[in-house]
Amino acid sequence: MARYIALIKFTEKGARDIKKSTARAHSFNQAAAKSGVKIESQYWTVGRFDGVLILSADQEKQALHCLAELAAEGAVQTQTMSAYTDKEFEAIVGK
Repeated sequence: MARYIALIKFTEKGARDIKKSTARAHSFNQAAAKSGVKIESQYWTVGRFDGVLILSADQEKQALHCLAELAAEGAVQTQTMSAYTDKEFEAIVGK
C-alpha cells in the first residue's frame, strides 16, 4: 500500500466551525474506509499547519479522491506528499 502524509490547514469556514473538527474527522475516516483508504493516524497540531493525516491506499487515485472530497467540503485545505519507510526508500535509491 502506498502511504501519504497530508498537512492540513483550516479554511476560514473550518476555523469558524472548529468545535466540529473532530466530528468531521470521524466522518471523513468512515468515508475513507468505504472507499478503500486507511487512515493510519490523525493529529491536530499547533503551528503553521492545523493537522496531519497519515493515510494509505492500494491506488494513488483512491487516496487523492478522498482528499479531494475532504477539501470540497470547504473546512480544510491539504498539502499531500508520498511517504516511505526506510526499507521502501532504500529500494528506491539503492543502498
